[in-house]
Amino acid sequence: MRIDFLGIEAFLAIAERGSFHRAAAHLNLSQTALSHRMRKLEDDLGVELFTRTTRQVALTPAGIELLPRARRMFDEITASYESLRTRGRERQERLAIGCLPTIATNHLPVVLEAFSAIHPTIRVLVHDTSAQEIAERVQSGEAEFGITVVSAGRWDLDLRPLMKEPYVLVCAHGHPLAARSHVTWSDFEGLPLVRISSQTANRTILDEALGSRREAMSWRYEVSHLATAMSLVRRRIALAVAPRLAIDARATDLVALPIRGPAVTRTLGIVTKRGLPLSAAGKALLDLVTTRFRNEAAQATD
Repeated sequence: MRIDFLGIEAFLAIAERGSFHRAAAHLNLSQTALSHRMRKLEDDLGVELFTRTTRQVALTPAGIELLPRARRMFDEITASYESLRTRGRERQERLAIGCLPTIATNHLPVVLEAFSAIHPTIRVLVHDTSAQEIAERVQSGEAEFGITVVSAGRWDLDLRPLMKEPYVLVCAHGHPLAARSHVTWSDFEGLPLVRISSQTANRTILDEALGSRREAMSWRYEVSHLATAMSLVRRRIALAVAPRLAIDARATDLVALPIRGPAVTRTLGIVTKRGLPLSAAGKALLDLVTTRFRNEAAQATD
């Protein structure tokens, strides 16, 4: 059933102002146009809503019955419209993304600085969380896109790879291995290692890549966050195996050594919700992210 919203709007304006003349002025219509709307509504309903004389307008019993319902309906529509418009404005002024914590710490600030210079009025919300939570936030619409580890795809999400990132051995400056250009897994077999919780994508990637070899490594400590692992490395309590980009390049007290035999990598990429286009601000930020990681990939191959 089609509802004549323009006719109901005209009905309310006349009923609340008691005059076709005043209602037409309120709606910025001619009296002829207003009368046409009312005739159309009454024809559609099959009842008269007003009795008209040259001096006054009065509601018929049908008009009296319709008035509170029409007013309630329009109040609800107005409230919903304003709510949606407010949210639309907030989305235009705010951009939410997901990002792995290690990337958010060491690489996202440079990107956000460049973005802020271009879009100084847009607030950015960063969900720095796990790969699984990033996927969930993108799927629900809480985040426009996520910077995450590319893994098994989901039907409702699109994954676009950005770069392959190697895992490195992290040791403290001055450690016996620190002077090497690279290491193999056997070079630190038996030395105490700290690894990240099994709930993270990094742990899964390492376990799958190493296979049975992982049982030969001395995983002495297990923590939930990379920052905690780096603290143990700095105290020379343990060594850590971590993605290269997770290591702060400015940390002069840490040394990141390429690992060979085998080399282990993870693929970083962008996750978006399938079929949902990015906002203009989201696209602008994504372009900056893509450029940043393209440069990182080029430096890695130099």
